[in-house]
Amino acid sequence: MANFTTLAQFSDILGAQGAASDAAITSAREHNGQLTKPPGALGRLEDLAIWYAGWRNDPRPQIAAPQVIVFAGNHGVCAQGVSAFPSEVTVQMVANFQHGGAAINQLAKEAGAKMDVHALDLDTPTADFTQAPAMTETEVVAALVTGWDAVDPNADLLVVGEMGIGNTTAAAAVAAAIFGGEAGDWTGRGTGVDDAGLAIKTRVVAEGLALHAPNSPLEVLRCLGGRELAAMAGAIAAARSYNIPVILDGFICSAAAAVLEKTAAGALDHCVAGHLSDEGAHRNILDGIGKAPLLDMGMRLGEGSGATLAILVLKGAVACHSGMATFAEAGVAAG
Repeated sequence: MANFTTLAQFSDILGAQGAASDAAITSAREHNGQLTKPPGALGRLEDLAIWYAGWRNDPRPQIAAPQVIVFAGNHGVCAQGVSAFPSEVTVQMVANFQHGGAAINQLAKEAGAKMDVHALDLDTPTADFTQAPAMTETEVVAALVTGWDAVDPNADLLVVGEMGIGNTTAAAAVAAAIFGGEAGDWTGRGTGVDDAGLAIKTRVVAEGLALHAPNSPLEVLRCLGGRELAAMAGAIAAARSYNIPVILDGFICSAAAAVLEKTAAGALDHCVAGHLSDEGAHRNILDGIGKAPLLDMGMRLGEGSGATLAILVLKGAVACHSGMATFAEAGVAAG
């Protein structure tokens, strides 16, 4: 359970979190070198397996209990006309998730993942950040706590996703405030707005940046973000405390994750980037947090969909690492 009630306490927790097991990494690397394949022949799969082994403190791990969590929130900034869809779609999609009808439901099922859905005060959108901070400290901390407490301590892999009409606007504002640059550098078409809609989104992000002068990444999240972004950040941080590796999703998830990395360097060491979103500025966020995507499928759905698809890649990496025979076991002459 979460043990913080202020942003300052949450920041302190981020700065004090532990690291992967050096002993497990060393043992996993040695084991990898003995497997029946040429050195490096499995490419990034080898690095992924060793990384995963370190965080699980197990040189020959298994992935048996992945968890996918989708957080949903509504945004007051939608009143500015930043989305091609009305805010009512958020609650409708939550019902779709709960009834198993969304893309993420199918992908989670194929990946063998337990899926949970958390709706965060959908009847109370965040404030329009062109007029006021999106959230009070009480509200953003409550969302962080919701995310933290949503993580199953017995999971061995985590994906966090989101649903929230207007949240690409919030994510663009968060990214611009954290990394710098102009609003247009970070603002994309999201749900598929036309050129006029893109111009509105860009203007709205610029107005939000001009209004607020947050003095920390967590204040950026409070002033410009959304409840589902904060919940994702809380869940990612909680996973670190349980030594659960995380696969990051696309643009919105990565913007939320960037808040953690810019609050405490290394806060995302237990994370890999699941995919490169078709939302143009996603690559810039990944560059900013030092992550290389596992997949590039032209996806921009959100929901945790790209990261959940990448569970299968990580499962394959770990299965090869832990299941392959060594040269000695197989009676194969080493090169």
